[in-house]
Amino acid sequence: MSLLKFLGLGNDNETRKTKVSSGDTETMTRIASELEALPQDRARYLAAFAYILGRAAHADSHVSAEETRSMTQIVQELGHLPEAQAVLVVEIAKSQVKLFGGTDNFLVSRSFKDMSSITQRVELLECVFAVLAADHSITAHEEVQARQISKELGLRHQDFIAARAVYQDHLKALKGLRKYPEKHD
Repeated sequence: MSLLKFLGLGNDNETRKTKVSSGDTETMTRIASELEALPQDRARYLAAFAYILGRAAHADSHVSAEETRSMTQIVQELGHLPEAQAVLVVEIAKSQVKLFGGTDNFLVSRSFKDMSSITQRVELLECVFAVLAADHSITAHEEVQARQISKELGLRHQDFIAARAVYQDHLKALKGLRKYPEKHD
């Protein structure tokens, strides 16, 4: 149950909820309701996209200001949204991840997989890594979450490796190894 619905403030979204696909979670419905001006399919797509970015950013139980800015920029550009609307969508996505993350993660990923092409899923994974690298450090928890998202989206291991390779310098696990110079005998 969404917080707004619990507080009795979700009635405006109930009408929208019936218009959104019956397989959608409350999370997707909540975010998509803020995109009323967009065609229904596009709103659902952006809702799932933003949620998955938020899920990745929250993997280490903290979403940095840099990650939030990156998410907003990506949602704004890919969604062709005004900045204020992109900010709102990202904030809702972040709060939904905190509230429903454990239960909605797989469901939202599955919905996104069903409504997207392989190219769009790879693009999302690349955006996941862009968000994770926004604060110049991808933690082990974040990398594991990105890998889980990749699997849930049905992407190949090569797709994951290619997306991660672009941000290899930001992998925290590798940063520690680079401190020690190689010894040559």
